[in-house]
Amino acid sequence: MTNSHEEVVGPLPHEEPETAAEQPLEGNLEQPAESESVAADSPAAEAGEAVTDWEAVAAERTEDLQRITAEYVNYKRRVDRDRNLARQAGVEAVVTDLMPVLDSIALARTHDDLAGGFKLVADELEKVTGKYGLVAFGEVGEEFDPNRHDALMEIPIEGGVTVTTVSQVMQQGYAIGERVIRPARVGVANPS
Repeated sequence: MTNSHEEVVGPLPHEEPETAAEQPLEGNLEQPAESESVAADSPAAEAGEAVTDWEAVAAERTEDLQRITAEYVNYKRRVDRDRNLARQAGVEAVVTDLMPVLDSIALARTHDDLAGGFKLVADELEKVTGKYGLVAFGEVGEEFDPNRHDALMEIPIEGGVTVTTVSQVMQQGYAIGERVIRPARVGVANPS
């Protein structure tokens, strides 16, 4: 008979164990074998699984955040590019509408008809268009460039030329930066 305060740990030293389950384990009873170090139902195993689950969730959220950040950066670049293209298209549209006025001013300058208040207005208009990057081109003596010049006729020039050269300018060309808005309409002299 056992006392209610006593624990039954195993057979007493003078008794023989009745079954194999009651037999004491041999070896070091304090440390389990490596394969049995953490049982599947132990709190340490559950904590390890919880940490692994949280690490997986954190990795997934990190990937989501990186993807969203990359999408935002690409969206911002696209919006900035589209905004610049729209601005450039607006500037080109206004400059294209002003080209006949600029042609008239250039023609008046060649005939010395630009004087007084009209000269001030013409100078101011050219300053404003220059502020937006509009550059006039097409001068006599320039080398002919089919990307920038539109050859309307062949006109000989005094003195031999070694390359096709602009010999007369009928209408100036305009460019904004490297982009040609309108090619210059010119007469050319070919090498003999």
